[in-house]
Amino acid sequence: MEDIKKTPLYKVHKDLGGKIIDFSGWALPVQYGGIISEHQAVRNFAGLFDVSHMGEIEISGKDAGGFVQELITNDISNLKDHQILYTPMCNENGGIIDDLLVYKFKESHYLLVVNAANIDKDWKWIINNKKGYNVYLDDRSNEISLIALQGPKAEAILGKLVDIDLSKLRFFYFEPQVNIQGINALVSRTGYTGEDGFEIYCSNEDVEKLWDLLLNAGREFGLQPAGLGARDTLRFEAGLPLYGNEIGEDISPLEGGLSYFVKLDKGDFIGRDALEKQREEGLKRKLVGIELEKGIPRQAYRVLREGRPVGEITTGYRSPSLNTNIAMALIETDHAIQGQEIQVEIREKVFPGRVVSKNFYKRKR
Repeated sequence: MEDIKKTPLYKVHKDLGGKIIDFSGWALPVQYGGIISEHQAVRNFAGLFDVSHMGEIEISGKDAGGFVQELITNDISNLKDHQILYTPMCNENGGIIDDLLVYKFKESHYLLVVNAANIDKDWKWIINNKKGYNVYLDDRSNEISLIALQGPKAEAILGKLVDIDLSKLRFFYFEPQVNIQGINALVSRTGYTGEDGFEIYCSNEDVEKLWDLLLNAGREFGLQPAGLGARDTLRFEAGLPLYGNEIGEDISPLEGGLSYFVKLDKGDFIGRDALEKQREEGLKRKLVGIELEKGIPRQAYRVLREGRPVGEITTGYRSPSLNTNIAMALIETDHAIQGQEIQVEIREKVFPGRVVSKNFYKRKR
């Protein structure tokens, strides 16, 4: 693994016994003690994730707001300072270049948080579409580290260390300057697990100290370090898409279940014409949830209806929280009806199932 990228916490993960894998060119822990125990820790207590591989692209200047509006499908016109927006970013054909978070500092200053596998692609796309906009672009991905603290005990843990009242930090908002025991950090409240939680951005130099502070503060609350494996099972149970599985350049946000984040009436943006045409003509396929009594579905397994292929699995697991075999799948629209009986082909055997809501898990409030 000498040739791949490492986050500043790489040695920490090794010392904690993390099983390191190559994830999109990054050496990251897939698990420490075990995916199931880490998953359950996040559902019941809290988990700590190193997500420093994510990308951060700043857009600032007089035309920053207008430029961001053209890049994304969602609408930032009503976004308040220090508010966050989830959005796809599409190509001209309506395919998804990436799905990302937009952090608004002010009208002339935004931060885009993008997927690690897409940093270089996104950066080139943004530069190539800058055109006549008066903006300054800065890829800060290599300067910023990011830790995600997720779970019902997250507020209690982080609250021991910060100089602000976290109960006043609303969902999908951020505080740009928070003092965490002498560390200057940006703290947001979004999450990718279906639980409450915080994202903590800091300098690479401070991240190891921050990690240790959080682990120590969380010991009494059952906090565990968690890897990519639990991150995937958690987001999947909550019905959240993963780029490269549920969404991609060959899948539109309308097909991928992200219609809510496509505002066709906001004015022009890249991909708008293609998406409007797709909506008018009707979707040929949709993302759905699937439940099976037997057999564990995996990505790319075929979905059948009366023996005929009608789609394929995008993600599938034995759900650690629900103890059922579930999947998300992109299937023909005619069969994307809740309660519809289907079959999934697993290692040349066919297992019966049915279409269900893809929001499998709802957190306890």
